[in-house]
Amino acid sequence: MTIILFDTPQSRKALYPFTPTRPVCDIRHGILTIREKWQLLTGLPVFSLTDSYLLQPIMEDESYLYIDATVIPTPAFIVAVQKLRIESLMEFEGNPVVIKSKQSFTYPIITDTGFKIIELKDLGMIRFPWQLFQTNETAIKADFYLLTNNKTSEPIDPTNVVFGKENVFIETGVTVRACIINADDGPVYIGKNALVMEGTTIRGPVSIGENAVVKMGAKLYAGTSIGPKCTAGGEIKNSILMGHSNKAHDGYLGDSVIGEWCNLGAGTTNSNIKNTAGIVKMWNNELENFTGVGIKAGLLMGDYSRTAINTSFNTGTVVGTCCNIFTTGFPPKHIPSFTWGNDKYDLEKAIADIGRWKKLKGVELGEKEIEMIAYLYKPNGLKSVVIT
Repeated sequence: MTIILFDTPQSRKALYPFTPTRPVCDIRHGILTIREKWQLLTGLPVFSLTDSYLLQPIMEDESYLYIDATVIPTPAFIVAVQKLRIESLMEFEGNPVVIKSKQSFTYPIITDTGFKIIELKDLGMIRFPWQLFQTNETAIKADFYLLTNNKTSEPIDPTNVVFGKENVFIETGVTVRACIINADDGPVYIGKNALVMEGTTIRGPVSIGENAVVKMGAKLYAGTSIGPKCTAGGEIKNSILMGHSNKAHDGYLGDSVIGEWCNLGAGTTNSNIKNTAGIVKMWNNELENFTGVGIKAGLLMGDYSRTAINTSFNTGTVVGTCCNIFTTGFPPKHIPSFTWGNDKYDLEKAIADIGRWKKLKGVELGEKEIEMIAYLYKPNGLKSVVIT
């Protein structure tokens, strides 16, 4: 049985600005990506079925278990899925969310009438990007259990002040000294080889990913996920940094999600609540309009985007893929992909800039990644780009 997490055109549009550069299942939520959650819970390799420019080979098998990639797995749901018979499907609100079949589908999945249908009444899903920060505390708690159940934490250095020690888990190779960690209200997870510098204060639930760096005096509040190889500093509350991104300096980041390979310049700050305490509206890419998302909402930023020092974002701002943001006053509440200041980013310059940023973390920009970026910029892409 091969597990395949499938995207739909609707989910790919609705979960902008994070889906142009990845399948839905590779979005980070809590400590893990959605794909990693399924892998841990099932013990099986997990493939993705998505738009052709992102598609990777899928292992051939006698039967397949297709699952909507927006579904957040739970042990109980996996038991129910495993009991499905071949050529049957589960529907939620009229849409197929699980298909067990001998058929090999292509994107987008179109089902015929030959399946036995089971209707689901309740299901946890991530349908819109703001739901990522709205539910991140719960996701950290669930992932913490998955990662640490029946395992023993590394010793906590005695120079730290720790509350709720039983809810703190430190992986191998971690350096964390002279910090204050409060895990009374939620767990704190620190991944392999992470560095948490002196004076950091952490109030769980919080996760710090593998090889991440948290700068001196940082303040991490509940619901914060610092992804692998990220650098974090200043004040961060209820926010996700997906991976390889920097918010290294003072400034506030709250109720926000930052993609991969982003850099927030020193002093960059976002508002997360209106002065009127009214409903915040964010760009809804599915509706192509702004829609109310709740009382608190900060910044959503797609991969490869960067800000100048002291950039101030309005409440509920959405930034697309590969933007270089520098302006006087507040940037717009929706900044389309490939924006350079107030102009269009030149593609060759955009790719060269990304390549240099990746080199700062010891990673080379590969040809397939260049092709993906070029595809997002224009249908025919580029034949070659020289990174200087």
